[in-house]
Amino acid sequence: MQIKWLEDLIALAETQSFVRAAARRHVTHPAFGRRIRSLEQWAGAELVSRDGAPLSFTPAGETLLQHARQAVEALASARSEIQDHAFPGQNVLTLATGRTLARTLAADWLWRIRAHTAGALVHVRTGSMGESLQRFERGDADFLLTYYHPAISVRLQPSRYLQHTMAHDRLVPVSRASAGGKPLYNFSSSKPVPYLAYANTLALGQLVSDHLSNHAQAPRLTPTLQCDSADALLEYVLKGLGVAWLPWSLVVGAHKAGKVTPLAGKALEVVFEIRMVRTKRRLSSLAERLWEVSCVG
Repeated sequence: MQIKWLEDLIALAETQSFVRAAARRHVTHPAFGRRIRSLEQWAGAELVSRDGAPLSFTPAGETLLQHARQAVEALASARSEIQDHAFPGQNVLTLATGRTLARTLAADWLWRIRAHTAGALVHVRTGSMGESLQRFERGDADFLLTYYHPAISVRLQPSRYLQHTMAHDRLVPVSRASAGGKPLYNFSSSKPVPYLAYANTLALGQLVSDHLSNHAQAPRLTPTLQCDSADALLEYVLKGLGVAWLPWSLVVGAHKAGKVTPLAGKALEVVFEIRMVRTKRRLSSLAERLWEVSCVG
């Protein structure tokens, strides 16, 4: 038995798909299938009905799924207690989030709650949306700060988690601005515009790809660079290497300074939410207080 097999089973129940569950767990589809088979061998029974769609669990699978959720949550609680002893006399809070959000909304949030975290130790753990979700589901974080949009939303069971919308943001196509405020690149040009793209593993990249593929008047773009960092893409835009769809919260300062300028109109922008997620089980007194403050404020 490996704990990750139980986490796999939970992911399969929440996504209702071997393909989506494998993507969430950052393994290939065949590897994920082998891990479920290994869990079935350990249990001595078939856990998932493979006769057809939609995916369903056998009675044995439903039983193990219930215990798997309890076991994972119990281990998360035990870890929290151990961490409390590891930092005696000091409250500890862990936030899992993306690298861009850590710089923007998370920084604003930490500033707003600074009076409540005086004397506490706050861990900010960053990674891709999938990595942050895994960390959160393992119980390695009190809160998950993540993007929400129908094109990239993760399925978190309402019976286990609470979510609160912290803010709204938008992905805006931007170009380096000239001294006169004119964009270096323009979508009305007869030539394709050099496009600075996100890596496919990033949630923001999935958002832009979905938006452009479903947009009737998508501009002519020539992908010239791909990167897994929104911060780096902003630097490349400032260097004049091309255009990129960047969070407005990230580029608003550069726009006010006259360094970048948005392209086209609202139709090419992608609006999304930023949500804070927590488990329904009781958290530390510090985490509970911060959740209440965040939901009210």
